[in-house]
Amino acid sequence: MNEETDAIIARVVERIPLYLRNNLASKDAGVRKEAEETLAAMISSALANGTAETSED
Repeated sequence: MNEETDAIIARVVERIPLYLRNNLASKDAGVRKEAEETLAAMISSALANGTAETSED
């Protein structure tokens, strides 16, 4: 991966909603799988379309 790709993925991860973070840690396999698929779609979309948003440090 290059630096731009890393930055895009990092911004997506920074913006993960709390409910999705909780679902990723769920003991329920179905809930966790749905959350994983949602996160994968978010990352895929950001990589395909880029993102205008930047990290606010």
